[in-house]
Amino acid sequence: MATAKKLTDNHLTCVICTEVFTDPATLQCSHTFCKSCLLKYTKTQPQAIQAKSIPCPSCRQLTKVANPARPVEEWVRQLKPNHIIQSLMDDLGESSDTCNVCKEDGETTPGTVWCTICDDVFCDGCLKLHKKMPLSRDHEVIDLCIHSNEKPKAQRFMCRIHKDEKIKLFCKDCRMAICTVCCSIKHRKCDDVETIDTMTPLVKESLITETRNQEKTIETYTDNITSTNSKIERLSTNAQEMKDQVQKVRMAAVDVLLRKEKKLLDRIDQPTETRVQDLKANRKSQEIELQMHQQRYEFTDKAVTSNCVGDMYDIYETVAVASRDKDTSEDKRPVLSSIVFTHDTDKLRRSVAEVHLGEVMVVQDVSDRTSSPVLLQTIDCSREEDIWTWVDSLFDVAVLVVDGIKVTVVIDRFNSRLHACYTSNKRLIQKCLDLPAVPKQVAKVGGARVAVTLPDTKQIAFISFNTEPTQVSTVKTKKKYYGLACLNSSQLVAGGIGSRASVDVLDMKGNVLKSINTGVIKNPSYIHVTRNNNLIVSDAAVKSLVSATCDGEVVFTYTPSGDNALKYPRGVTTTSTGDILLVDRGTKRVIQLTESGQFVRDVLTQHDRLESPRGICLDDDGLLYVTSDDHVKVFTFCEG
Repeated sequence: MATAKKLTDNHLTCVICTEVFTDPATLQCSHTFCKSCLLKYTKTQPQAIQAKSIPCPSCRQLTKVANPARPVEEWVRQLKPNHIIQSLMDDLGESSDTCNVCKEDGETTPGTVWCTICDDVFCDGCLKLHKKMPLSRDHEVIDLCIHSNEKPKAQRFMCRIHKDEKIKLFCKDCRMAICTVCCSIKHRKCDDVETIDTMTPLVKESLITETRNQEKTIETYTDNITSTNSKIERLSTNAQEMKDQVQKVRMAAVDVLLRKEKKLLDRIDQPTETRVQDLKANRKSQEIELQMHQQRYEFTDKAVTSNCVGDMYDIYETVAVASRDKDTSEDKRPVLSSIVFTHDTDKLRRSVAEVHLGEVMVVQDVSDRTSSPVLLQTIDCSREEDIWTWVDSLFDVAVLVVDGIKVTVVIDRFNSRLHACYTSNKRLIQKCLDLPAVPKQVAKVGGARVAVTLPDTKQIAFISFNTEPTQVSTVKTKKKYYGLACLNSSQLVAGGIGSRASVDVLDMKGNVLKSINTGVIKNPSYIHVTRNNNLIVSDAAVKSLVSATCDGEVVFTYTPSGDNALKYPRGVTTTSTGDILLVDRGTKRVIQLTESGQFVRDVLTQHDRLESPRGICLDDDGLLYVTSDDHVKVFTFCEG
């Protein structure tokens, strides 16, 4: 169990069976799998079998087989074994202290020595046989007990084919370390063969470079996986929130029906109760009348049956008076009425069918190049007291999350103001902060803070957000900076325009740490830092987008011509996958490029009613914000 864990921790596992490799083999794409797993997978891919190739389960790349006429089992069996992985497994696994000869016979005899030439472990019995063989009797063996029961590293670099020969040469044509025998037999026609001593420093340097590249690749994949996990968590949370919202909408609709039901029930109960009370009162009156009539009946019947003439006349007079009273009395019985409920079930069903609880859209990211933009919201940043409400006053936009609330930060150049807009209780709240000078660009600097360039006064203002935006501090700079971006937690990148145009790395006190000179950038008005810490600068002076490293090395320059030529490049940002989004104010477009500067598509055009677009940003939910005159247009992306 401990050994299996050690192998797993060192990534010596097959991604198909998720177990430790058994007989590992590597395909042409450099992905390694168990041969048995590859065989099972290949048999499920009829197209690959038809193409006489072995498909990679990871990247789908096909590996051509040496003998396509042979069965699939032989295709996989003939794959080149991965000796490096097998060696790592041997070093980390239990086989390092087990006799290799006994293992061939199915036995697990503990090994006591290791042969530096054969690279095998032997027990005491097999060592005697090893020493009796003429070809191996002079091999150097090392006692494993002296080396803490661990197999030592090879003292000599021996040929795998001619095990008694040292590796002394390297064939550059075949990229193989060989012995002199291999060179004379199999590499006679090769042109470039060097000594192993000459090649070792170069190989080591190459491997060190490869290790560093792999570290960067691992870091990139780790970041991508972390980002993906975050997205999965965010999607799950968002899904639950939407489900809760759907249930709230359903409860609201049901509440309306319940209120209607109560109203109808009340309209039944109230008149019914009134009529029941009237009928009960009438019944009581009739019961009293009934009792009186029963008494009169008994008196009358008794007078008749008694044959008493006096009693009969007394009763007779009473009966005559009662008859006259009865004739003159009014009938006070309540008027009978009925309550009728009429309904149209079909109409009700139609009405319920037309009830819209809401809509669910599958929202894509702009990185999905087949997605289509949908205008989600328009934020109006104009104010009645502003005199410049009709011009393109909004220069830049950023989005922060402050205490769980998404805040849109907008730079208003002509009114020297910063707008902070957010939604609370379904109402758009707008807070404003008057700035001491005309602002140009805004950059998030971590947490609930932004930095704003104030070129006219050679300042950078730092603003924090709580309930309202508050100017925390300002720092003086030696130049007028327009463009601004955050390089890391302690450094900014600023672009100066004019006769002293430059891109400078600043500390948080405004001091210049380094100036970046590409020889291409003339007017760095908008700057963005990519995920690789490269700088993307939009330059209206040369009508280009320039990507450069922090050392000033130009990565690419995007300067299209013809109908696609840039007229007035402005704001720039990047997506989660590294794609670049560039605003061209002159053509009223938002252009999408690859990370290497290749044109992908026009994401937004003047058909999307963009007016003088300048600033652009993406939030964590993939919503795209673009300034348009005195508005900020917010777009989401749906399946195309």
